[in-house]
This record gives sequence, structure tokens and C-alpha cells, in this order.
Amino acid sequence: MNAPISPVANSSVANSPVAKSPTENTAHAKLPHTTAAVSISQKLPTPAELRQRVALSDPLSAQIARQRHAVQQILSGHDDRLLVVVGPCSVHDPDAALEYADRLAALSEEVSEHILPVMRVYVEKPRTTVGWKGLAYDPDLDGCGDMPRGLALSRELMHAVASRGLPVATELLQPMLAPYLDDLLSWVAIGARTTESQLHRELASDLRAAVGFKNATSGDVQVAIDAMSAAAHPHQRFAVDAHGHPIVQQTAGNAHTHVVLRGGHGEPNYQANHVRAATAALRTAGQNPRLMVDCSHANARKDHRRQSEVMLDVLAQRQAGEASLVALMLESHLFEGKQPLKPGAMRYGVSVTDACIGWETTEHLLKTAAERLA
Repeated sequence: MNAPISPVANSSVANSPVAKSPTENTAHAKLPHTTAAVSISQKLPTPAELRQRVALSDPLSAQIARQRHAVQQILSGHDDRLLVVVGPCSVHDPDAALEYADRLAALSEEVSEHILPVMRVYVEKPRTTVGWKGLAYDPDLDGCGDMPRGLALSRELMHAVASRGLPVATELLQPMLAPYLDDLLSWVAIGARTTESQLHRELASDLRAAVGFKNATSGDVQVAIDAMSAAAHPHQRFAVDAHGHPIVQQTAGNAHTHVVLRGGHGEPNYQANHVRAATAALRTAGQNPRLMVDCSHANARKDHRRQSEVMLDVLAQRQAGEASLVALMLESHLFEGKQPLKPGAMRYGVSVTDACIGWETTEHLLKTAAERLA
């Protein structure tokens, strides 16, 4: 399946006079040496090929359709359970992710009357500058970028999580990745850095899963409200079909979108005054006023241990009658904290991106929420 990687010289270098003329090379021998830029390419499976290889059975497809509907019912106010998107900041070890899934599936049965847990299976990682970009891009954690294996592993992992009875959530960062995975998803995040992107708004308009748009990293909520409005409408968008052919796609529009409050510039925006301001702005725009609060990131002031504090505050607001707070997000792993990316010297069940709360804290929080919402 994997085609050999073949370097292709940069055309601007190949066509330069220096490259063509030995005489001129001699004449300019004192110029500083530069390394020619090189690009490489590698063939990927098509979405159709990967969907055939890791196929959904009819019962599993029906389960995912029911779970999507359940998520949408909460977000539309027709189900009074609390939606909780919970799991690792990003998955790098499928074995640890599946152990987490087993624990969450068992806990889900205990709290299902009052909470709908959805597992984060994030296989792409947005970077402020550079760094490990996620399981789909670099499954071996060594910078080699074996994307054919990463795509297959990502789909296999999501399939395995869904097969355990759990709804699956992810952030879609690269629009071309969506057709490899979107049939497995019950909820999708569009991140703070991409909520303002026209391409991601058009992508959201074509998804059958509910989509949460995060407020901007500055804390601006209006960009997420604008994204909801854009995603609700049909679009003609450039896309690639299941067989890898470029197409013009007519999207249907997505009525199941909402805002995710994640704080901004290190300052939280989950408190009651921020919630009231966000819901008022949503109603003014004619959009769904129901909100998810991301308990991590700026809301936790980048301290993973403060996620508990954020969640308990949101629960208190909800108990006090704030009906717009219908969903939460937690970054959680088997064990607390994070670790540097050192292949061969990794601690099992510990995040390699944002620090997470551990399983014991996660279990306590979800059971506490279920008790308070009873």
C-alpha cells in the first residue's frame, strides 16, 4: 500500500542559472552555501479503501446514529441529561486509550440516567508553532510521519471505542481527514484556531454529527456564533470524494451546532456573567443558546487540576437554574499529568500533550455530577 517516498527537487532551485551553468558556479564560488529545499510525497489509501478495510457493521452504524441523535437531543433541550465529552487530550497509545474506553464504558452504565459520556478520541493536535501533530500523522512518535499507518490506526481505534458502546468525539483539524473518520463520530469539535476558518465552517455544514465551535483564543465568542450561522447554511465546497477524486460538493447545512466556552488569553469565561452574556448574544443572533464549557485550557488557567473547580462551578450554576449549560468537556487520562515525548521511555497512560486529570478524579467527578443532577 505504501508507495516509496521519492524526493522532488524544488523547481526554483532546479531552474536557477547556478544549477545550469558550471562556469557561473565557479564564478560565484564565494557565495554562501545553501541547501536545496526538497519536498516528498507518499501515497495514501482513499477514504473508500480505508472504510472498506475497517468497515462498520449495520448494528454499529445504527448505534452511532442513535448516539448522534441522543447528543442532538441534549443540545436542543429535549433531553435534560448532561453531555460530557471526556478523555485524553490526544491519543498516542491505542492500548491505553482502549483501557480508558473500557473504564468509561463501565462508568457510563452507572451514570447514564443523568449523564451522557462521549469519549474524546483526538487523533490530530493543533500546534501553536511545531510539535507532534497526532496519531493520524505520526503514530510512531518519531517524526517519520507514517500517515498511511496513522490513518488506519486512527480509524481502527475509533471503531474499537465505538464497538464498546461509547459515542466517539474528535476535533477535525484537516478537512481532508474527515471522510476517513466522520462515519464513526457522534460529536465534533472545531477548535479555537479554526472556528473562524471558512473551510471548517463549510466542513461542519456537511457533517451529520453535532459540532461544537470553540470561542477564539482571544476569548471572542462572536466568531463561534458566526460559525454556527455559516454552518447552518448549505455551501458549495471543494472536497475529495471517497475514491480520492476532487469534486464540488453541495452541503446540506448542519442545524446541530453550539458554542464551546474555553476561556481566552489565560482568563476563564465559564462564570455566570460570561454564560449570561454568551446566551444573550446567541439569542440575539437567532442561534441555539445552549452551551458547552471546556473545563480545561484558559478556563482552568492551564492548570489541569483546576478542571474539577470549573466543573463543580458549572454544576452549581445548573442546579441554580441555568438551563443553557448542557455540556462539559474534560481532559482526562488513566494517570494525571503529562510527559515529554521520548519514544522508548514513555509512561503508560500519561498524556504527551496537555496535562490531564487522572482516572480516579474523573470517576469521582462524573459520579458527583450524576448525584447532584438526580
